[in-house]
Amino acid sequence: MTRRWQIGFGVVLTALAGFVDALGFIRLGGLYTSLMSGNTTQLAVSLGHGEPWGAVLPALLILAFLVGAVSGGALAALTPPRWVTPAVLAFETAAVTAAFAAAVEGTRVGIAALFLALAMGGQNAVLAHVQGFRAGTTFITGALFSFGQKLALALAGRGPRFGWVGDGAVWIALLTGAVAGTYAHGHLGVAALAIPACVAGVLCLGACLVILSGRPVAGSLRSLDSGRPFG
Repeated sequence: MTRRWQIGFGVVLTALAGFVDALGFIRLGGLYTSLMSGNTTQLAVSLGHGEPWGAVLPALLILAFLVGAVSGGALAALTPPRWVTPAVLAFETAAVTAAFAAAVEGTRVGIAALFLALAMGGQNAVLAHVQGFRAGTTFITGALFSFGQKLALALAGRGPRFGWVGDGAVWIALLTGAVAGTYAHGHLGVAALAIPACVAGVLCLGACLVILSGRPVAGSLRSLDSGRPFG
């Protein structure tokens, strides 16, 4: 997969994470399905207040995200490099589809949220780092920090003039996805989960078509910088 395709996929995946996170935040009353730093804080506050039952759901969301991250990493390690992206996207599509099915079947919203956290954990194994900025991950705090650093260097004349654009685009993608998720939930309710399920499925199919078309392949997890910021 060429750099241009990587960037496109990464931005769309970041928007998808924002969409899913907005749905989770609304339905769970302040918890998240992709931003685990917020859930960690909620977990700590519940424990600090002596409310163990209030800590259960954030703890389960963190665990589901971790299981998704391990699963995505295992897929990336065991799959031939050129097929890493579609393999992980297939995993994500299955998890988001399971969340949609659980939601529309009237299952407790927490079950659907766990599938979403599983999907978001796996998504981070698709495109961890694309030529100087982070896209397709749920580590937006790191992208925002990198945006600030690169903007400062550009203003000081010590870095590329437009080196900050990529990280800024990642943050805007998350914001746009979250706005879209909020709007979709207001009109469709839990059925809005069909949208990210379809998007992930289309991206998986698109990745397969790009690979089968014979385009140069670069960008498996093995060839990308595995370092990630906190977020």
